[in-house]
Amino acid sequence: MSAGSVSKIDLVLSLNGKAQLTMELKRHLAPKTVGSILRVLPLEGNAHMIGSSIAFVDTTLTAGGEKLRTLFKKGNVAFMASNGSICFFLQDTTSSKPMTLVGRITSNLEALNEIKPGDVFSISQAGT
Repeated sequence: MSAGSVSKIDLVLSLNGKAQLTMELKRHLAPKTVGSILRVLPLEGNAHMIGSSIAFVDTTLTAGGEKLRTLFKKGNVAFMASNGSICFFLQDTTSSKPMTLVGRITSNLEALNEIKPGDVFSISQAGT
């Protein structure tokens, strides 16, 4: 857990070991989903893109939707229950699939624009 709050959990998102981004999950947005994500950390998977607005990583996580929405802002992090993906929004987007907002990227969002097929994302708690 982050030292500052039990509701906000600081994470590190690494892209191929080249770029590091910081992100935070917020329990109050989706307590069950955030708890499920935290239990499977650290996780690693191939990076994918949906157009130029959403980067995502497939996971083996199975969790239902929680407080679903389709409108997301640049920097948001969401969980797509239909395929178990964690999604990162590179710009304000209206998604065709409802997702659960779980947090946001807090630094270096521009690094996601450099994703190529086969790149690997890894997500871990900050300080571990």
